[in-house]
Amino acid sequence: MGHTEGRATEPEPRSEEATAPDEEAKADGTDATRPEGEATVPATDATSAEPEGRSDPAPPCRRRRWRWASRAALAVVLALLLPLLAAETALRVNYSGDPVDGARTRGRDAIWLGHAWVDGRKTDADVAALAEQLGGTGIRDLYVHAGPLEHDGTLPASAYRNARRLIPAVHRALPGVRVQAWLGDVLATESPDGLRLERARTRAAAVASTRQILAAGFDGVHFDLEPLHSGDRNYLALLDDLRALTRAHHVLLSVAAHQIDPLPAFHSLWGTLVGHPKWWSQAYFGQVARRVDQIAVMSYDTMQPLQSLYGGYVAQQTSLALEATPPTTDLLMGLPFFHENRFGHRASAETVPAATRGVRLGLSRTDADRARFGVALYVDFAATEADWTAYRKGWVRP
Repeated sequence: MGHTEGRATEPEPRSEEATAPDEEAKADGTDATRPEGEATVPATDATSAEPEGRSDPAPPCRRRRWRWASRAALAVVLALLLPLLAAETALRVNYSGDPVDGARTRGRDAIWLGHAWVDGRKTDADVAALAEQLGGTGIRDLYVHAGPLEHDGTLPASAYRNARRLIPAVHRALPGVRVQAWLGDVLATESPDGLRLERARTRAAAVASTRQILAAGFDGVHFDLEPLHSGDRNYLALLDDLRALTRAHHVLLSVAAHQIDPLPAFHSLWGTLVGHPKWWSQAYFGQVARRVDQIAVMSYDTMQPLQSLYGGYVAQQTSLALEATPPTTDLLMGLPFFHENRFGHRASAETVPAATRGVRLGLSRTDADRARFGVALYVDFAATEADWTAYRKGWVRP
């Protein structure tokens, strides 16, 4: 899970309800004992009664079947657990070592901002406070939530009604910082409802919505469509059309990207097992990266239980993304500025210190001198002062 539209605004408090396991009662259709008073069969009868209370041992063939079933079950468990243990051990090893001194901000970082910045809830005083918060950091781009798109690709102007006030205010308070319109929607890839990229008219409407929102003065557009399956050619076609538009307007095109297969073709295996591929192949990641100015990896919601494993995972993702991203595209690795405990995300494991160390390790090992690189902070309304401190200490300065 990444930036689904339900998480673009401050989430409602959640209560976790424990679900009691179902109890199944199985009725035995046979009596274990002989009914009292049953007549005794005469000794001269062809069948003699067995002594009460005794039962036949299981036939040899049944015992053999049970042994084979037990061994097969054990083999399945080992086949699943051993690769998992090996992979987790590799992540822990990947978290070891020291990053190079120069693996710090290049002044190309970004932050995702919630919808309150364009719907009238934020004021000039909030912009001034944001400028103070960002002072001395490497943040250059603001992804301001200005959607979501309708499922047909259209965008109501009411969704970003305060943009014409916000953008000049940010430019005055934060010279050089760019304000990008964060647009997205849930895709109908795993449910019947959502935006359908396979429809040409829907893609055309999304391009028209981008043209419309750029007229409000944004410095670029940031697309986040989920869940987006690896290899989706319709998404690439949309990016080609968007790139032609943004180049004509001399503004940025950026996207939020899924994580890369931690093992070859892992998205295919996971998709077969649970119906949600989640990851992209490294080749597909590269195809997307070549079509945009910036690509920001949503490197959280990783199902890792410990900080060391999460940090090792981020180091691996950073290396994989660096290998696939052309040097002309800005690559940003996401930092978890939110604190939830749910399936796929454990707040105590996915921390900013673990993420920044993982990013620095991956950068150091793969392309330590890369200039077009940074981190992206998700998300402003859930961030704590501890998150900001960890970002500054772990990434901005020694």
